[in-house]
Amino acid sequence: MSEQIKDKENLLARLKSPAELKEMELGQLQTICDEIRDKIIETVSTSGGHLASSLGVVELSVALHKVLNTPKDKIVWDVGHQAYAHKLLTGRLENFHTLRQLNGVSGFPKRNESEYDCFDVGHSSTSISAALGMAAARDTRGGDEKVVAVIGDGSLTSGLAFEGLNQAGHLKKDMVVILNDNEMSISPNVGALSSFFSRQMTSDFFVRMKRETENFLDNVPKIGKDLRRLAKKVEESVKGFLTPGMLFEAFGFDYVGPIDGHKLEDVIQTLENVSRMDGPILVHVITKKGQGYEPAMEHPSKFHGVGPFDRETGEVKASKGGAASYTGVFGDTLCQLAEKDDRVVAITAAMLEGTGLKPFSEQFPERFFDVGIAEQHAVTFAAGLATQGLKPVCAIYSTFLQRAFDNVLHDVCLQNLPVTLALDRGGLVGADGPTHHGTFDLSFLRSIPNLVFAAPRDEVELQRLMVTALEYNGPFAYRYPRGNGIGLELSSAPAALPVGEGELLVDGEDVAIIAIGSSVQEALAAASELENEGIKAAVVDARFIKPLDEKTILAVAEKCDRIVTVEENVLQGGFGSAVLELLEEKGSDVPVERIGLPDSFVQQGTQAELRAELGIDAAGIAARVRQIYTAGKGQKVGT
Repeated sequence: MSEQIKDKENLLARLKSPAELKEMELGQLQTICDEIRDKIIETVSTSGGHLASSLGVVELSVALHKVLNTPKDKIVWDVGHQAYAHKLLTGRLENFHTLRQLNGVSGFPKRNESEYDCFDVGHSSTSISAALGMAAARDTRGGDEKVVAVIGDGSLTSGLAFEGLNQAGHLKKDMVVILNDNEMSISPNVGALSSFFSRQMTSDFFVRMKRETENFLDNVPKIGKDLRRLAKKVEESVKGFLTPGMLFEAFGFDYVGPIDGHKLEDVIQTLENVSRMDGPILVHVITKKGQGYEPAMEHPSKFHGVGPFDRETGEVKASKGGAASYTGVFGDTLCQLAEKDDRVVAITAAMLEGTGLKPFSEQFPERFFDVGIAEQHAVTFAAGLATQGLKPVCAIYSTFLQRAFDNVLHDVCLQNLPVTLALDRGGLVGADGPTHHGTFDLSFLRSIPNLVFAAPRDEVELQRLMVTALEYNGPFAYRYPRGNGIGLELSSAPAALPVGEGELLVDGEDVAIIAIGSSVQEALAAASELENEGIKAAVVDARFIKPLDEKTILAVAEKCDRIVTVEENVLQGGFGSAVLELLEEKGSDVPVERIGLPDSFVQQGTQAELRAELGIDAAGIAARVRQIYTAGKGQKVGT
């Protein structure tokens, strides 16, 4: 192998900082792009992650770091799972193999991970507002750094993105919004023509000529301003013919594009031109999900968030098998229920596969609605459907429902409408980390009047709660965890459960463990371990966070010396707090210990790792019960 060829290899490994990209020629930059793609595919095929979106922005990432002076200049990524190339360019190559693992590299930008990550991102559509805030702060303190927001076309469906666009256009701050468009189609000829015009219209010569012409026309007596308006209309007509730019021009942005996001030279030239322009500018970049890896290009949805896969074939490695997933049980059961009741409709916010609604969308296309990344709209839309006699089931990840809190309160619960909120990924979700854990819903939803809120202990209970929700004439929410059930045989005709009724699963008099949702199985395992040590622990599946099963809880409180509550939710305002409130109201003085999540954001790791670390698995529960029982009895128990 010649020295010349060797010099072209391992450029990424030798890159000390993104500033070195400025000295590289186009061929070297393209080699960097190839090496980034190879590293992303290698890592994600082993550990899983967000592949298709990250492969689609490799050239854009390299171009941004070549043109900008990062970390002084700011890049805000939206959604953050397209930032893998950015991470590899900014000092995280050596540890990239730890991606999304416990104590490893995050799958999203994190400010405490790198100075090049200027904003934490996990939920979508935040970039424009955040970047505008940074631009306004820069101007307030007299800075000169560039601020760029990179937003995907899916994220642009959120109202928050449009709020940011509106304010940015109004304030006329110097900032750049890059629309990473991998969904909107454009023909190759039009794309090539618009790319050429975009590069010419953002050149120094054109920008200077445009300003001088505007100044000249403004000074022509009587007809100058009319001529300028006419010239502006001609410009807008050309843009409207070639591009969707008039939408963004209406927000007060100068529109540039579309340009081919995989033609590195064109992207670099455009960004260099734009960096010398003033005011808010939107650059429309066309990319392809999965670029450079055929299986991801052919099946971008499959490789959006993917587990480990065979790099050669693209086949996702089989899991260990076992029980059906809660998400799958939800999707299949909803189809069964919809067959019996044509009033049942399903809603998702751009998570068709993730929420298990793909079978429903295929079987009942006229009763299925994907509203895009717009959780607030999804909930209020469901409320509107409910006013007209339908039974909407709104399936949203727990972490994303946080965005729609006011809509749940104001539009659903205030009107006492029969909307079902199916909260997937309730509790700890694993590798996606703190932005995706659903660990706050028990707290923020149980405070809302009229809402019934439940959590199943297994997959059959989920089926029964789904029936209960559709039969209930009012707002109803249930949360279920990520992952598989416990392997029970599913029911073909699940029966409803009495609202507000839990179940005593194991009797005992030494201590009562009252658990909710997925924590019930851990509580049962802990009770079995404690029984071998002579500690008789009762186990109650509360089943309902609201209303609580007062009868069962008060009965075990009277019988047992102590109560331990267990939940996969923050302790502040959560399930344990609800039990404490009940006991205080009823005058019970039984001591209560609460087991749950601390007052901090839980980081990434597998669900098993995190549960063990936080002491909410069977071993942790048993240890805590053993400790308080020993303290209460004043004697040594166990080994």
